[in-house]
Amino acid sequence: MRALVTGGAGFVGSHLVEELLARGYAVDVIDDLSTGSIDHVEPYKKHPRFSYVIDTVLNRPLMAELVDGADVVFHLAAAVGVRLIVERPVRTIETNIKATELVLELAAKKQRRVVLTSTSEVYGKLDKPLFSEDDDLVLGATSRSRWCYAASKIIDEFLAQAYFTEQGLPVAVVRLFNTIGPRQTGRYGMVVPRFVSQALRGEPLTVYGDGTQRRSFTWVGDVVNALVSLSEHGGAYGSVFNVGHTKDITIHDLALLVKTLTGSASPIVFVPYDEAYQKGFEDMPRRMPDISRISALIGYKPRLGLREMLEQTIGSSRAAAR
Repeated sequence: MRALVTGGAGFVGSHLVEELLARGYAVDVIDDLSTGSIDHVEPYKKHPRFSYVIDTVLNRPLMAELVDGADVVFHLAAAVGVRLIVERPVRTIETNIKATELVLELAAKKQRRVVLTSTSEVYGKLDKPLFSEDDDLVLGATSRSRWCYAASKIIDEFLAQAYFTEQGLPVAVVRLFNTIGPRQTGRYGMVVPRFVSQALRGEPLTVYGDGTQRRSFTWVGDVVNALVSLSEHGGAYGSVFNVGHTKDITIHDLALLVKTLTGSASPIVFVPYDEAYQKGFEDMPRRMPDISRISALIGYKPRLGLREMLEQTIGSSRAAAR
């Protein structure tokens, strides 16, 4: 069995590569390293079932060859991180929509299985205790570049559904909620690696907004297990699935927990959204997934609690700094 992982040198992508190789897959990776790192796939370079190419997913001839050789395509390549999205909205829209359209088109020609990663961002400003896959989506004004990422991923999802309906493409869509673990960078706005690196360096932990916003965090190992399991289950195709955790925490309490686990004396500093991102930036007070659909299909449930996730992430960061 051969898998193609777009964005395979990224945070989630490299963990997915590791899991696929452990399960006996041959794995091809394409990544332009715009947000990924070649260091993430360095351990696999000599693996007999691994190959990689540094190039854009928009390289049609190359992608046609890679998709033809694959049994399943995991499409993870996308613009990621709130900061990158706010600062480079054109790249966000073009990368997400054009790349996804090409992957789906090429996969449909050969009827290759596809798992498309989407995001909890598509729920936008929806105000509910739990977000389920069939809920309405509520976005802000088009003048706010913060929403271009969500809008582009919504188009990706519509494209996937269209290819499934019209061309019978076996494609499943996975909406990832906040995913954390080793190899994640805080460079593009991800809160946990940012807090961890700040705490380990003795710098102030910067909490954006008032810190009362609540988020659930999922272990990357749980996410990649879900991606592979969905790809192998025929009942997943044509559907959308939330993948996330069932418990949440305020961002301020997250900062306090990171301080405790690192033993850091770093102060916590609150930074207004207008300063952290841009004027008029909008954020959601809470984002929690309903995971009943994926649980019913493949028995998915989070394995790790937040404290254990943070302990492993902090340990990895300390080891990398040595």
